[in-house]
Amino acid sequence: MPDIQDQDLITLLAQARVIAVVGLSPKPDRASFRVAEYMQQAGYRIIPVRPMGEEILGETCYPSLEEIPAGIKVDIVDLFRRAEETPPLAEEAVRIGARCLWLQSGIINEESMETARQGGLLAVQDRCLMVEHRRLASQLPGRS
Repeated sequence: MPDIQDQDLITLLAQARVIAVVGLSPKPDRASFRVAEYMQQAGYRIIPVRPMGEEILGETCYPSLEEIPAGIKVDIVDLFRRAEETPPLAEEAVRIGARCLWLQSGIINEESMETARQGGLLAVQDRCLMVEHRRLASQLPGRS
């Protein structure tokens, strides 16, 4: 498994604008909400992907990645799902033309990583997007 380098993450975070968060909870005490809110405050647009829900963090929820309107270019697909649920989501991320598939801390699925890589996506697993952004923020041009 190729290990992701900091420079790859810096480039991704500097260029990304839209993050689809699969499994985003509307509950502020949940990790998915805290990560999404942090990334939104850092200047990224958050697209909630949740079968049930109308709006989270001021953004419309979509039931699946493929139901996000074509006019919204998703850069990062951030997954808050059980590891065994991620392979079809990796396939969806490839189909919608995302740049990165990101499995949050504690989520490891080599099949999903391989699907993402084969589809030309940057593949990250078992890392928290918020933690990595905070760690690398000083190296991001024009971001804080």
